[in-house]
Amino acid sequence: MTDVFAASGSELQERRERVFLVLAGFFLCAMTLLNVIGITRFVQLGPMQIAVGVLAYPLTFLCTDLISELFGRARANFLVTVGLILNGFILLVMYVANAMPAVDPIAQPPWQNIQLANSIALPDGSAVEKSVELFSLVYACTAGAVLASMMAYVAAQYIDVYLFHFLRKKTAGRHLWLRNNCSTLISQAVDSIAVISITFGAVVLAGEMTMGVVLGLILSNYVFKLLAALLDTPIIYLLVSKLRPYMGIDQASFATAAERRAPA
Repeated sequence: MTDVFAASGSELQERRERVFLVLAGFFLCAMTLLNVIGITRFVQLGPMQIAVGVLAYPLTFLCTDLISELFGRARANFLVTVGLILNGFILLVMYVANAMPAVDPIAQPPWQNIQLANSIALPDGSAVEKSVELFSLVYACTAGAVLASMMAYVAAQYIDVYLFHFLRKKTAGRHLWLRNNCSTLISQAVDSIAVISITFGAVVLAGEMTMGVVLGLILSNYVFKLLAALLDTPIIYLLVSKLRPYMGIDQASFATAAERRAPA
């Protein structure tokens, strides 16, 4: 087996970019899943009621913490910014698609319209009677959630990266478990409160949902994310221990050098 520390500079650079690409791919995939399937379904996970889009979302914080640890603050913030642009792109495509005229009813496929037994209130505060177009229903359930997730995303992800490096500096690079958990738990609280409040605010104001239900959703989402953050601690230790030698970096040199290039 080839000694990873004996690899050439160009090979090590290739390995570092490969690792960043994989982590960025998982980050963007998990974030996109949140926006695409969002609140289209809620699942019961023990005592918790979780939107299906949230199931993969804790992975985004693991990815940014790994990138922060291995590549530094500048790379982590760059990825968060790319994710924000992608959020905007998703919202733009959905808005344009919703604004375009549908095909003639005669030419519509049978699944394009859904017949309802009763009128229902949608997350955007509107209501539909008897029949609704499938895309309109998906758009009403996801467009508001995308906008909410964008606002929560900006606050939570940048807070996560900032706190991670703040704690890294304060502990002189020691106690990975502390910066991994503290940065994630605080940023996840911001994310859970913001995304649920913004998504369901109109429904609460319309009287279609009580504040107690909203608080229950916030608590369920946060507890799920909290448990995920605690469970990923051994995972981040394992990945860091394997990826550092693979990338040819020591305990702190590469990340510290990248951090020095990052804006304050």
